[in-house]
Parts: sequence; C-alpha cells; structure tokens
Amino acid sequence: MSVTIKSEQELEKMREAGRILAIVHDEMAKIIRPGISTMDINRKGEEVIRSFDCIPSFLNYNGYPASICISVNDEVVHGIPNKKRILQEGDIVSLDAGVIYQGYHSDAARTHAVGEISEDDRFLMEITKQSFFEGIKYAHAGNHLFEISKAIQDFVESNGFSVVRDLVGHGIGKKLHEEPQVPNFKPIGRGMKLRPGMTLAIEPMVNAGAYEVWVLEDDWTVVTRDSKKSAHYENTILITDGEPELFTYQEDLV
Repeated sequence: MSVTIKSEQELEKMREAGRILAIVHDEMAKIIRPGISTMDINRKGEEVIRSFDCIPSFLNYNGYPASICISVNDEVVHGIPNKKRILQEGDIVSLDAGVIYQGYHSDAARTHAVGEISEDDRFLMEITKQSFFEGIKYAHAGNHLFEISKAIQDFVESNGFSVVRDLVGHGIGKKLHEEPQVPNFKPIGRGMKLRPGMTLAIEPMVNAGAYEVWVLEDDWTVVTRDSKKSAHYENTILITDGEPELFTYQEDLV
C-alpha cells in the first residue's frame, strides 16, 4: 500500500484548498430552505468554487455529472442534483463537495436541516458529526488507523445508530482518493501506523436504521435499504505528532 507523506509545500496548497472548501460549505448552507432545488445548491457551490479559481473535484469524476453530491433523507451519498428535486420542510440534506487548488484536493461533507426537523433527525445529525470528533481523538502519529475506525463505530452504535460498511473514508492529496482506506467500523487488525504528513478524509456515514445500503438505477445514488434516514459528516485532516490539523473546518464558519 503506497501512502503519500506530504511536503510542507504540498500541505500549504491543501490548507488553502481546505480553507476555500469551508467557505463553499458555508455559502451553500446559507441558501438551504424549503422550496429550493438541489440543482440550485449545486449551482451555488460550483459558483463559489470557481470564484476562487478552483475546480470542483467531483465534476466528471468517474463520470459524476455535477459539482456537489446532494443526498436527501434516506440517500446516504452521491445523490445527483436535479432541478425537479425540491427540498421540503422536515428534510435533511447532505452536501459533499471537493475543491482542487493548484492540483491538490480537499473533501468535506455536512448534513443540514431543511426548516424545522424532528428531534430524532436532529439527534442523528449531531451524533454523526460528533462521531467524527470522537474518531480524530486517535488521529495522531504513532496510533493505528483502525483506532479511528473503532472510536467512530463505538460512539455511533452506543447511541443506537449504525455505520455504513460499503463506503469508507480515504487518503487525499494530488488525487481525490488515495490510500489508505479509512473505514468507519473496525476491521480485523490494527491497520497501518499513522505518520506525520499523512492527509486523510474521514467521513462517518451514519444510518438511523440498519447499515445496509444499495445503489439506485442512476448508478450513483446510495440509499438505505430500509428507507430510514442517513447523515454524513467529513473533513480533510493532517496527521501530526500532536492534535490533527483540520483543513476544511473553521469554527467561525460552522
């Protein structure tokens, strides 16, 4: 398995890609409301990305036809924006986006409420976000990769939800998806030892019901098999000797 250790020059580009992506997410969040289409959100995201002279990571990636993956309610990931898909009061919507800045990627996802949502759905969103932060408590040099995975799974399951098994986080850099894969559940073994300079996209995908998913006929949209709702939260991080650095998270923007 070939895992890239980034130079300081590379990290500076990834930091900027992450800073820009945090702004993109903030701008998209501002327009989410009942009555807006998922295509409207996609247009806004792409507009902001290109305003920084960046390229959307996802557009045409393996044939994906849009710049922002927009997944509603029981859609886990990779939902395709559509002008006819109108957000309704009580929906939850996950936005997954990436930015290419001077050849380097950032990747982040957020799940948002559309108007007033149920307490159950709000709890799902909160646990999904917090599971990321529980996981990165172990994201520093000298620990093993699957310690992150175990922490995410344990936190999610202790709160009555399930983590998707068929989709995982990943390394990131010059390519959107690099080694290693970062599961949100603990496989057998400890996984590789984490080293300073590794950059990872850690992304819990959490289902209100069972963890099983399937793909719709568009060959992209992943949905829960039991039709219960799902939430998604992701940041691009840097492994250091101490606390991980979060490239795509700015507290004043979220």
